[in-house]
Amino acid sequence: MTPMTIDSGSKRRNVGIFAHVDAGKTTTTEHLLYESGRIRSLGSVDRGTAQTDWLDVERERGISVRAAVTMFTWKDVAVNVVDTPGHVDFLSEVERSLRVMDGAVLIVSAVEGVQSQTEIIWHALRKLAIPTVIYVNKMDRIGADADRVLADIRKHLSPMAVPVQLANGAEETFAGSFDLWSPADAETQPAQADMLEALAQTDEALLERYLAEGAPGGAEGLADWKKEFARLTAQCELFPVLFGASGKGIGITALLDGIVDYLPAPEGEANAPLSGVVFKIERDKTMGRMAFVRLYQGTIRNRDTVKNATQGIDEKVTQIRKVDGRKSEDVGVLEAGDIAAVCGMQHVRIGDVIGSEEAVPQEARLAIPLLTVQVHWAAAADYPAVVAALQELADEDPLLDLQWLQEERELHLKVMGPIQLEVLTQILDNRFGLKVTFGQPSVIYKETLSGTGEGFVAYTMPKPCWAILRFRMEPLPRGSGLQYDAHVRSEDLLPQYQNEVARRVPLALQQGMYGWEVVDLRVTLIEGQHHVWHTHPLDFVVATPMGIMDGLSRIGTKLLEPMLRFRLTVPEEFGGKVMNDLVLMRAAFEAPALHGDRMTIEGRVPVATSLEYAVKLGSLTKGRASLSTFFDGYEECPPDVKAERPRRGVNPLDTSKYILSVRNALSSS
Repeated sequence: MTPMTIDSGSKRRNVGIFAHVDAGKTTTTEHLLYESGRIRSLGSVDRGTAQTDWLDVERERGISVRAAVTMFTWKDVAVNVVDTPGHVDFLSEVERSLRVMDGAVLIVSAVEGVQSQTEIIWHALRKLAIPTVIYVNKMDRIGADADRVLADIRKHLSPMAVPVQLANGAEETFAGSFDLWSPADAETQPAQADMLEALAQTDEALLERYLAEGAPGGAEGLADWKKEFARLTAQCELFPVLFGASGKGIGITALLDGIVDYLPAPEGEANAPLSGVVFKIERDKTMGRMAFVRLYQGTIRNRDTVKNATQGIDEKVTQIRKVDGRKSEDVGVLEAGDIAAVCGMQHVRIGDVIGSEEAVPQEARLAIPLLTVQVHWAAAADYPAVVAALQELADEDPLLDLQWLQEERELHLKVMGPIQLEVLTQILDNRFGLKVTFGQPSVIYKETLSGTGEGFVAYTMPKPCWAILRFRMEPLPRGSGLQYDAHVRSEDLLPQYQNEVARRVPLALQQGMYGWEVVDLRVTLIEGQHHVWHTHPLDFVVATPMGIMDGLSRIGTKLLEPMLRFRLTVPEEFGGKVMNDLVLMRAAFEAPALHGDRMTIEGRVPVATSLEYAVKLGSLTKGRASLSTFFDGYEECPPDVKAERPRRGVNPLDTSKYILSVRNALSSS
């Protein structure tokens, strides 16, 4: 690997590589590194030698499970690249990477076209307004069709996807692409005209110019219009489309040019107040905890003390390192617009804001774990090591949401799917030397209020204690989450006690009447009292869950189940059987769309009834069907669906036992 030296004045790009699984994302990244001169020899996903797939499990399986940060230089521009996983089970890695990107390359297979993960990522890119280059890969494969995949992109992603190349052949005849920014000949002229017209119609001033002057003919005129195309790409008005076959290295140089030409440089001032975010955490045998930071403003140097705004603590930086797979080097400084691993911050977590949050963009929530599993281990003596290992993995992926039930000696995780469980099993074995198994995954339900009402608690016995609370609780539309407010006077309830109640309400709603999290509601504290002599600062820690559960028991709750949006394409001969299956799974779907001898069915289906259907469908159709799904929110369960989860800890409705339990826990902590 060649060393990378960037002078401080050079330009920079921060680019994420995104795709559905098997679209060729890691292979493309490998060729970008090779063509740019960053690596001297090409690795292979199939042989487990790809630069960005460096975990043992990635090399063995040939899939990416973690976002990998690497870098290269092209035409004096320093490019930070984050190669993200393509499998839906590792969507949380994609979610965290999106937040720190200034531009994106979205890879679409020329054979399969737009798939479910492609659409999920696209919507997130649009929500965050991240300029995007679309790269159609695998143009050399049987079934590749540039026109068909372009129509697919325009239908499912954006009508403003505009080719800046003309593919030269397809399948075994694919020989690269013609650049439409070069003076046209008879073959490229129609495609160039389409590109220029799409560009002109995006901007009123350009349209007037195009109507007045006509299409530019020479190289100088085309270069001028290309700058306008880049400007509109940076504004997310246009999305350039390029074609290639990464496995053969075809189209890679043009993609490198596209990254530099169309995607914007980061903004930010090195001398401004510090503002950055932690988007990834790894553990290094030598350096310990390494926090990957995207810095938006300011500068961090070795031995600086920085403010963790999220946790309200100061931490000392020991080293700043540029990381490439297993290798890293101390660079000593991290400036605005750049990405690096910051060592020494022992308490930092993913999502923490460093310095001020003013310059840090919002995040797009993509990954919603829909399954929960219990962890089992071989020997009783392994229990402490398993807890420690899973806590370390949960630090690296917070969505695992490790639930450690000390009294029951149980460990529970939230996961996205079965592939993630297989990978976790392998990581625990390879990295920690632990043999674990997982119980049968169960669907994560939620609860919401059945109506509007109040919850009340007067915690005045046994003395000394005094905490009186009354909550108004009302349901909200799906997806609203929890909204909390307080309408009490500070002389009735001191601000510090009100703050304690506000902290405890979300925790109290983690387990409702059926044991699931209660969502989509507004909780308002409408009455509160403390006592000058008898109130203890921790009384509201005890009282808040009692008041909330009193409200839930009076009002009642309804079960909500997770739903999937699906698109199913199947040979027409199996259509009747498939639609019957969908009805049995409680799916709601539109009339099938026929195209040739195949039909496409779109609709929504509960997760609980469709967990194993992909396997059944493959067996039924001998692999001739395709099913793509993505999470589509929660909705109310039918009355006959029962799903109760055992409660963790003592139920606050059993007041005497609960008070005794919490008091003992507080006194021993």
